[in-house]
Amino acid sequence: MGAPSSSILSEIFLQQTEHLHLPRLTQKHKIINYFRYVDDILLIYDSSQTNIQAILEDFNSIHPNLTFTGETEHENMLNFLDITIHKTPQNIKISIYRKPTYTDTIIPYTSNHPPQHKYSAIRFLYNRLNSYHLEQDEYQKELNTIHQILHNNSFPIPPLPAITQTPPPLPPTTDNERKWSTFTYCGKESKYITDLFRHSNIQIAFRTNNTLHNLLSHNTHYRDPLTQSGVYKLTCPDCGKVYIGQTGRDFTSRYHEHKRSFRNNSPSSNFARHLNDHQHSFGPIQNIMQVVHFHKKGPHLNTIERFHIHKEATIHNHLNDDHTIIPNRLFDAILNITS
Repeated sequence: MGAPSSSILSEIFLQQTEHLHLPRLTQKHKIINYFRYVDDILLIYDSSQTNIQAILEDFNSIHPNLTFTGETEHENMLNFLDITIHKTPQNIKISIYRKPTYTDTIIPYTSNHPPQHKYSAIRFLYNRLNSYHLEQDEYQKELNTIHQILHNNSFPIPPLPAITQTPPPLPPTTDNERKWSTFTYCGKESKYITDLFRHSNIQIAFRTNNTLHNLLSHNTHYRDPLTQSGVYKLTCPDCGKVYIGQTGRDFTSRYHEHKRSFRNNSPSSNFARHLNDHQHSFGPIQNIMQVVHFHKKGPHLNTIERFHIHKEATIHNHLNDDHTIIPNRLFDAILNITS
């Protein structure tokens, strides 16, 4: 692990090193071609004129913090990146290389992940298959491997044509016009909701909650729910109407504020005003207060509160101010698919 700039600085250092030393070394050892991708280097040379061990010694003398190791071809084959280079008397051909530690596990078809995430690995496999210049037998071999990966991860074979194709480019817009929004994927409901933005200038990205961090982290410390913050619901014990509110402090403190407003007949609480106006009773916290959502103070908490107010308003069961309720297609879509 390191700073985000580590890879850039490393590449600058390697390019500077190559600029200073590579011309001399290639001429000295009669290297025919030199290829580098990040930290993998491929050298092409004539073994009758070049000593690979001498090259390795010279490369390791360039800088004390650089250490090079060498791997020569075996049976006219050499692995470089994700390909195996085969040398034949006539030409050179390639095949797809997978390390011995490779597993064919990808995000399973049955996993509750966005389709874009699940099909990204498959799209890569097909794009590589059709981009590399493979001989017919190697092409068929790789295609069979891909089908086996699909089968082992419960994907249909072949996968949906629209998924294996390159997605269409986004319409041309300026950075000021295009906005991005991130949704936590929870199933087909997420797709239903995000389709509302299809013809807008808002681009959608998905994330998931079942990350390694969340799966491996276990909070064993118990906290009383009423000592936390978020969105709450107060229910009138006599008529059943509800008031939706939020608090950045603990729920117990907010409950006592409503209770003081009830005792003092204060208009600062809509819930207390309703009880006093209709001579309804004020019940204990465990009977009338329900925690709807735990969250810290901020814009997300505001949105969650507005949604639950909207939810109660659709069934005409709320005690909140009417001016806080405005039409919202997104909230309506969520209520339609969860009802």
